[in-house]
Amino acid sequence: MKHGIVLLPEHEWKVAAERWRAAEQLGFRHAWTYDHLMWRWLADRPWYGAIPTLTAAATVTDTIGLGLLVATPNFRHPVALAKELVTVDDVAGGRLICGLGSGAPGFDVSLLGGPDLGARERADRFETFVELLDTVLAGGRVNKVSRWYTAAGVDFHPRAGAAGRMPFAVAATGPRGMALAAGFAQYWVTSGPPNDFRGRPLREVVPALREQLRGIDAACERLGRDPATLGRVFVGDAAVAGITGSLAAYEDAAGELEELGITDLVVHWPRPEQPYQGDEQVVLEFAEKHVRAA
Repeated sequence: MKHGIVLLPEHEWKVAAERWRAAEQLGFRHAWTYDHLMWRWLADRPWYGAIPTLTAAATVTDTIGLGLLVATPNFRHPVALAKELVTVDDVAGGRLICGLGSGAPGFDVSLLGGPDLGARERADRFETFVELLDTVLAGGRVNKVSRWYTAAGVDFHPRAGAAGRMPFAVAATGPRGMALAAGFAQYWVTSGPPNDFRGRPLREVVPALREQLRGIDAACERLGRDPATLGRVFVGDAAVAGITGSLAAYEDAAGELEELGITDLVVHWPRPEQPYQGDEQVVLEFAEKHVRAA
């Protein structure tokens, strides 16, 4: 199993830079940050932009993967997003992982006066979003007008070329999103039941995870893809809490999730208060014992 960590973009860079350096020094395979204009419980607190944060993180690290968790159509246009992504990836020397999600209702929509879409419309828009982003990043040329986006006479540089585009990590719990993950992504991302922040023990969420894992396998098989070629990322500390409550809990969760078929476990850097309240020492001890030595 590979391990990652989420760093909320809440600190001034002189503080945040040390966290990103530490994540790499601890041996984490990837470090992620959230892409929102404002965010849930911290709407009245400092909150910095994901793309500038990842660009800065690229300058203070050398090997760790840098992940966007997750860009959505709520305030991103695929062509403009593509330009920012290739810029970050260039600074990072090819280490960017582009997380993508359909976008739930919330500040990212209401702040800009976006439409109040139902689940089916969000799924329709997300399909167009992922397909157009892939087309622009990979091939560069597109001239397309749809209900959701206009990309008129786009001749995009730099293009992915022979090396292929950066990896996508598609967050999905339903069949349409899973089909996008199977068709376009290198990673599928879940935190368990969608939009569930009850923080239950892992054992209570395992049945839903098993069902999701069966779903992503089936999505791959329908497209003729070997399910083993798709990484499965579990983001803890939302539907499931307590993973970093103690070293034993972290070890037990990692073992159980790996047995289920999860390839990458991502936790949040513990904060002194909610959300994601916890003890940094647990993460440090786990990394020293299981991550750095791997």
